[in-house]
Amino acid sequence: MGALEGKVALITGSGRGIGRGMALLFAKEGARVIVNDPGVNVDGSGGDGGPAQQVVDEIKKAGGDASANTESVATAAGGEAMVKQAVDAYGRIDIVVNTAGILRDRMIFNMSQQEWDDVIAVHLKGHYNTIKPASVLMRQQRYGRIINFSSTSGTLGNTGQANYGAAKAGIAGLTRVIARDLGRYGVTCNGICPGASTRMTQTVPDSARQLRQAAGVQGAASAQPVQQSAYAGLREPEYVAPMVAYLASDDAWDVNGWLFNVSGGQVSVAHHPSPMRTVFKPGLWGLDELDDAVHNVLLRDLENPAPPRDDVEVPGRDVPARALA
Repeated sequence: MGALEGKVALITGSGRGIGRGMALLFAKEGARVIVNDPGVNVDGSGGDGGPAQQVVDEIKKAGGDASANTESVATAAGGEAMVKQAVDAYGRIDIVVNTAGILRDRMIFNMSQQEWDDVIAVHLKGHYNTIKPASVLMRQQRYGRIINFSSTSGTLGNTGQANYGAAKAGIAGLTRVIARDLGRYGVTCNGICPGASTRMTQTVPDSARQLRQAAGVQGAASAQPVQQSAYAGLREPEYVAPMVAYLASDDAWDVNGWLFNVSGGQVSVAHHPSPMRTVFKPGLWGLDELDDAVHNVLLRDLENPAPPRDDVEVPGRDVPARALA
């Protein structure tokens, strides 16, 4: 028996890339899978039922059980329909993996409201749209696994991805909250920050690549700025799947509310944001005092991730930092 024998899983965005790798592994481990993918382009345009059905065909050919779904995660109706299909087809919903996403990279001063709204709708709202209906059933059955997909673009930041980064940072926060909301009912929620070569990472605009390279950003050729495997060759999206399958298994019953960086053969757990350095004054801070404290204590030896160019006139740049009294 596989680690997911008898479980029913919904995996969004599983017609290609990382999602496809997970769908195949989940089925191999015994899960019955709803393969969701509307078959859109990387920017969210278009639509094609082929990718989802192809993965279903692969699973069935290998002896597994799966059903295709082409709904969009960007709507509440789409999320509800996916969960309903799982229950109608297989009687329950045990696992939800939120992988679906789009990219519309642009520097914030050039980004349209539509580009912002569409990315937030698919990523951040898309997570809500599947988690909400699934959580009702998981709470009732006192069992469930929810695995969300965040990104180092959100947890650390990445040039030209204000919409994507904001959504992914929101997903990290959502993951921690859902873990606390549902943990008492036997439902866990964790997040993955993946590093892999996918259709999405290969479509980052050249302008964004150049800016990232100029800034010395690690992994400038992809949409993942820091998350890389220690072995450069292990970039296939299938390498992300095992950790997700583990988090979906009964063995991970007490793993809840964490973000894991997964790339190639490398897995790490991300530290939750917490105070790194602290200053205290028993009274109201003065601005000069804060200047001292920020430069000489809070940010001592820490670098500005994107300092202004030499040809930009910056008031105060040539003023030496004050010595902390």
